[in-house]
Amino acid sequence: MEKKAKIIATLGPAISSKSKLQKMIELGVDAFRINFSHETKGLKNIVNKIRGLERKTGKKISIIADLQGIKLRIGKIKNDFVKLNKNQKFVFDLNKTYGDNQRVRLPYSFVLKKIKKNNIILIDDGKYAFKVTSKSTKSVTTKCLSQNCILKSNKSFHVSNISLPFNNLTTKDKIDIKIAKKIGCNWIALSYLQNSRLINQTRKLIPKDIGIISKIENKTALQNINEIIKASDAVMIARGDLALDIGHSEVPKIQLGLIKKCNQFSKSVIVATQMLESMIENYTATRAEINDIATAIFQGADTVMLSAESAIGKYPLQAVKTMSKTIISTEKYKKEHIEDFKNTIDAKKDPVKSIVLSIKDLAYNSSVKAIIAFSNSGKTAKIVSAMRPRVKIITISPNINVSRQMSLLWGVRSINSRDANGWKDMMNISKEIIKKDISIKKNDYVVITAGLPFGNAGMTNMIRLFKVGS
Repeated sequence: MEKKAKIIATLGPAISSKSKLQKMIELGVDAFRINFSHETKGLKNIVNKIRGLERKTGKKISIIADLQGIKLRIGKIKNDFVKLNKNQKFVFDLNKTYGDNQRVRLPYSFVLKKIKKNNIILIDDGKYAFKVTSKSTKSVTTKCLSQNCILKSNKSFHVSNISLPFNNLTTKDKIDIKIAKKIGCNWIALSYLQNSRLINQTRKLIPKDIGIISKIENKTALQNINEIIKASDAVMIARGDLALDIGHSEVPKIQLGLIKKCNQFSKSVIVATQMLESMIENYTATRAEINDIATAIFQGADTVMLSAESAIGKYPLQAVKTMSKTIISTEKYKKEHIEDFKNTIDAKKDPVKSIVLSIKDLAYNSSVKAIIAFSNSGKTAKIVSAMRPRVKIITISPNINVSRQMSLLWGVRSINSRDANGWKDMMNISKEIIKKDISIKKNDYVVITAGLPFGNAGMTNMIRLFKVGS
C-alpha cells in the first residue's frame, strides 16, 4: 500500500549528501524545506542534487523556501552562551554590546514599551522563562524561572498577550524570495503573518506558478483565518510558535479546526513541529509521537513535516521510515472504515467543485481504479485531492512547477507532460499513463477529467468514465 499523505523533510547537514537525499526520497519524502532563518550557503548545489534525483526516480519533488519573517531574537552573547541559575536577576536592554550572565540586548524598543511588570518572557522557543519584575524606558529586569538555563546568542524571544503589528515583508525576506526564485523553489512559506497583507505583497514578487504557504503561528492569524486561507495556496499549522502564543493546551482543538476548514476550502494543510522530536537523539520514537502523526492523518492533514529531526538529527532516515510506516497504518484503517472519514465539501457557490464531487461519487465504485486529472494550474488537482477519493489520483500538468507543487497534495501522483491539444490527444496521453501503471488492468475503469477548451486554467468541466481495453 502506498501512502497518500505526504512528508516534508527540512534540509540540513544531516541529509546534505546525495546518497542520503536519495534514501529520503525512496523512504517517502515528497518535499524538502529550506529554512531561511539559518545559513543558506551551498543551496544551489543541494537543489541540483534533488533535481538530479527527481529525474532518476521519476518522482516530482517540491522545494519549499521557508522565510524567516519577523521573529524576535535576543542579541549576541560573549562566547555564544551563558548559564543562569533559577531565580537569578537578568536584564534585557537596548545596549548594543555583547551579553553576559547579567544582561543581553533586546534590539526592539517598540517591544520594550509594551512589556509590563509580571509578563512572562519565553526564550529559545519557550525552553526558558523569565518573569518581569520591573522596567525602565531602556530595559526590563526579570527573574529567571527555569532550572539549568543555558542562554545562547540570537535565540527567539516571545512575550504572551502582546500584539505586534508585523504587516510587511522584511528586507531579508525580499532578498530570500529572489534567491528562492533563482534556485527553483516551488513554494514560498510565510512566517508570522497576521492577515492576507504579506500574502498579497509576496504575490507581486513571484510568478503565478509558485505557491504560497501561510504559516499559522499567532492569535491574530487565527482571528483572520478565513481571509488567510482564501488568499493562500496551502496552510501550515506551525504548532511551536502557535503554542507559545495561545497556550499548549489550546493547540489540539485549533489543529482539528484548521484541518477541517482547509479541507472545506480545498487548500492543502501541513501539520508541523516536534512530530518526532525525540528522534533527534534517539533511534526510536515515543508512543506519543506516533500517536501525534496518526492523529494528524485521522483528522485529514495532507502533509506532515520533519524539522530538526531531518536537518540535524542523528537518525533522519529512521525518522522518515517511522513517519511513512505510521501514515500507511493509519490510512489502512481509514480505508477500511471509509464511511467514518468522508469529507464534507461546500460546492454551492463553486460549479467546478460540483463537477469534481460527481467524480468522487464515481470513484466509490469498486471497478474504478484511478482518477486522471488534467490540471494546468493545479486547481482541479487541489479540489480532487480535497475530496479524498478512495482511488489513486494521477495529475497531469505541462507546467513543471505546478507538477512539483502537486506533490504536496494528499493522494496525488504528479506527472509533467505536454498539454493535450484536443479530446483524442487527451485520451492518447491517458492511455499511455494507464499502460505504465501495473495496478490498472484490462476492464478496470478510470475517471478522466479536464477542462475544455484545453489550455484554460481553472475551467474543469469534462468527465469521462473510460473502460481499460475498450
